[in-house]
Amino acid sequence: MGLKPDHWIRRMALEHRMIEPYEDRQVRDGVISYGVSSYGYDIRVAEEFMIFTNVHSAIVDPKNFDSKSMHEFRGIVCVIPPNSFALARTVEYFRIPRKVLTVCLGKSTYARCGLIVNVTPFEPEWEGFVTLEISNTTPLPAKIYAHEGIAQVLFFEADEECEVSYADKKGKYQKQKRIILPKV
Repeated sequence: MGLKPDHWIRRMALEHRMIEPYEDRQVRDGVISYGVSSYGYDIRVAEEFMIFTNVHSAIVDPKNFDSKSMHEFRGIVCVIPPNSFALARTVEYFRIPRKVLTVCLGKSTYARCGLIVNVTPFEPEWEGFVTLEISNTTPLPAKIYAHEGIAQVLFFEADEECEVSYADKKGKYQKQKRIILPKV
């Protein structure tokens, strides 16, 4: 299994629609960078957010998540309350090849502000907009800027195809078009 470089990412995006829309360069001027990099792709956050609220004092239960715990927000700047989190989605839509697994890590600009981005791996043949979890670990409100970089995706290609892909097992988050709350 090997980490894939920029020219492989470019070819897969242009010939196989692995990333749409695809930015063929690193956009940096006046924004938190996004686009292809040497060994990854810096994804952008869209204008759609779901901000956690404890107004209803619900128990956070991944098997029975109360949607009232989230406040929907749409905008260019999202403010995450102190010691809280928001869910968001990517601008980019992904189609992961059968021999590929991705790992996604938050960008250092946000990490240096105490904002942590968590994304689970994109499994072989997973497809959709990515749901992002952005945690504000600080005791102060924190801003997230839509249409700018939020995290970097690293692509690893296996020597052999897996026996069962995410599509084969009909994964519950396949082809998601919006932010999806936890489901069992």
